[in-house]
This record gives sequence, structure tokens and C-alpha cells, in this order.
Amino acid sequence: MITLKEWMEIADYRITEGSDYCWNCYGQKAYQLSSWNGEQDGFSFGIVFDTFDQTVYEVEVCDYAKNRAYRIINPVVKNEHEGEANDRDINFNEAWDDVNWVDLETDDDFISKCLSIKAGEEYDDNVEVPLTLDEDDLFVLMKLAHERNITLNQLVADILRQAVEERNIT
Repeated sequence: MITLKEWMEIADYRITEGSDYCWNCYGQKAYQLSSWNGEQDGFSFGIVFDTFDQTVYEVEVCDYAKNRAYRIINPVVKNEHEGEANDRDINFNEAWDDVNWVDLETDDDFISKCLSIKAGEEYDDNVEVPLTLDEDDLFVLMKLAHERNITLNQLVADILRQAVEERNIT
């Protein structure tokens, strides 16, 4: 999980808001910080962390120009967060009107998106998925990618995309 220090560096130590986190799912010492660039079609970064031990519970980046919202919720507390959202009758997946959160899987993907959004650069809106394969499976996939004259990454992305479509996963 990204650290408070890493988030502060992404935000250039520019804090525009801060307050106690008013939900119970992260405990009594949860605090939230925001960094907004001040533009209606700009961006903001957010973090929720524990003021006692600095555990980061959640980080987010909102790209208002492109109506995209990305987040990572610490897997240790994700179920509690989702449960409290349900108890409060709040759509866990909605960032704002007609924009859903995209849950990211890796810190590197989050950091890369943040830096690109902050710089006003184009960025890949796909989600990086960590994948661990044993050597035998890796070799089979590499051969298959070679036969199709595509990269291993392209092959794995195609396989995952097809699996999602077949199962109607959203």
C-alpha cells in the first residue's frame, strides 16, 4: 500500500483540506487529507490514514477533466468500508454523478496515473493487474504469444479481457 510520505510527494506537499474521517470503518484515529489544484476541470488527490501508526487505508485521484476516478483501498479494511457504505445506503462504487471508482491493484499504477494527471499528460486508463505464473505456465504463454506475433503482455491482457467478457464482470 502506498505510504503517507509517497502520497505527500505526489501532492507536492500541497494540502487544501483535512478533517477527521467521519466513518467508523477505519477506526477512531482515521484522518483524511485532500489536495485539489483549484480548477473545476482539474484534479484532486485524497488519502485516509491512521494518525497514530500512519497506516494508509485509502488513496484516490480524481481527474475531473476526463471524468475518471481511481482509488486503492487497503485490502485489510476494504470489506469494512464496503459494509459501512451499504449500511449507509451509499453506492460503494460511485465517485460522483455517473462516475464510478476504478479500483487499482498496484501502487505503481496509482502513482503513474497521479503523476500524469498532475502534469496534464495522457495516461493509460487500463488497470495494471499483478500476475504470478510458474515457469511452465509462463513458457506456454510466451510460446503462444510468439505464435500470434504479439507481446506476452498483449496476450495476457487479451486473455483477461475475454474472461471478463465471458463472465460479464464489471
